[in-house]
Amino acid sequence: MLFRQIADPKLAQYAYLIGCQKTGQALVVDPERDVDRYLAAAAEEGLTITHVAETHIHADFLSGAQALAEATGARLFLSAEGEDAGWGSAWAQDRDDVTFLRDGDTFEVGNIEVRAVHSPGHTPEHLSYLVTDHGGGASTPMGIASGDFVFVGDLGRPDLLESAAGQAGAQEPAARALYESVQRFLELDDQIQVWPGHGAGSACGKSLGAIPQSTVGYEKDYNGAIDAARRGEEAFVETILDAQPEPPLYFGRMKRLNRDGVPPLAALPMPRALAPGELAGLPEGAVVVDTRADRSAFMADHLPGALYAPFDKQFNTTVGSYVTDPETPVVLLIAEADVEEAVRDLVRIGLDQVPAYATFETLAAHVQGGGETASIPEVDFEAVLDREAGAAVLDVRRQAEFEAGHVPGATNVAHTRLADRLGEVPEGSPLYVHCQSGVRSAVASALLAREGHDVVYVNDGFPHYREIADTVETGAPADATA
Repeated sequence: MLFRQIADPKLAQYAYLIGCQKTGQALVVDPERDVDRYLAAAAEEGLTITHVAETHIHADFLSGAQALAEATGARLFLSAEGEDAGWGSAWAQDRDDVTFLRDGDTFEVGNIEVRAVHSPGHTPEHLSYLVTDHGGGASTPMGIASGDFVFVGDLGRPDLLESAAGQAGAQEPAARALYESVQRFLELDDQIQVWPGHGAGSACGKSLGAIPQSTVGYEKDYNGAIDAARRGEEAFVETILDAQPEPPLYFGRMKRLNRDGVPPLAALPMPRALAPGELAGLPEGAVVVDTRADRSAFMADHLPGALYAPFDKQFNTTVGSYVTDPETPVVLLIAEADVEEAVRDLVRIGLDQVPAYATFETLAAHVQGGGETASIPEVDFEAVLDREAGAAVLDVRRQAEFEAGHVPGATNVAHTRLADRLGEVPEGSPLYVHCQSGVRSAVASALLAREGHDVVYVNDGFPHYREIADTVETGAPADATA
């Protein structure tokens, strides 16, 4: 048997290529939308992709299952569980190349047996897949592709149908379903490998480990969320729902598209390079996404109305949370060498309109030629303490961070939800925007300036505020909105 984990480091997502070397057949589990990577990986191993499976309807990226099946003629294997909750794969119901699986159903990839295990909680329809290599003489499973059920060190969060997709009252029943799924997991043999759908950095859990795979036995011993399940159902529900971070704004859109049908992607967008003189005449409705690492440089000089999203592991999350209309043309300000990677990042979250890009050298030439720029004042927490009457403070950390300690009178809106909650931004002027270290408040400041607020960016760590302030408030304000 051939086993290959294919990672997307920005979304901390893992897809799996599992192949029978004797027959040349291969299965891909949970592919992303740009499927050429899986075709290339299979070709490198001398395999043909004949099976494509999904563990569940994803919230953090657009699925490539349909596209990969259509590119290869492979058969699709999707969950038939959870349909009564409204989360069946509606796009696939009338297709003749789909096998819908229920708990205990099996299929073969050459000499490899794959058994579906219904593991609800993260989502109602969630399946895990036990993999047994009969071609190697095994009669028991080698591993379980656990999707967003069991991660290394954590479990998949059960709140997303409510917090991201807006299904009121869904999170507590989901947490109880997850508790029952854990009981089944505890019955598995300790030596079975765990092949999770995500690693550290994913927003699909709150304490994911950075190790790419594990074993059932290790997770039984060291997974904190599983340990909470040993203390009983009520303790588990309280623990798993406590302090889950606010999900990125684009999650709800991903859930709906993955359920109803992912828009086809004929080819990767190929943005054209802009000349300095073109930066002053961008297409109507276009938004510039400035990706440079130096946030102080962005604050000092940037194109008017530009969003700020450093090209790091949070790039997808930032752009997906701040560009809310998938039809918005995105013009990248980026290093030439990073253009293709950035385009892939964007199409994985459904942002396909990427008509153009400019390099940092192009921006410099625009500035030297007298082109229009904008700036945002940058201060530290001393300035927050000394702020003028009428000024407001916006804290863009997670609610749990805010409740643990915040500037008295500050308003809290998590930066990943800010574009949807602009009506909650305080009207005071100037508006001091801060977070824990200055990273999240930088991207939030750019959005708020674009929206017309008189923004002051606080490029400082909140621990410094604790050192210099006489008072740090705790708890949520009476009118807090989650």
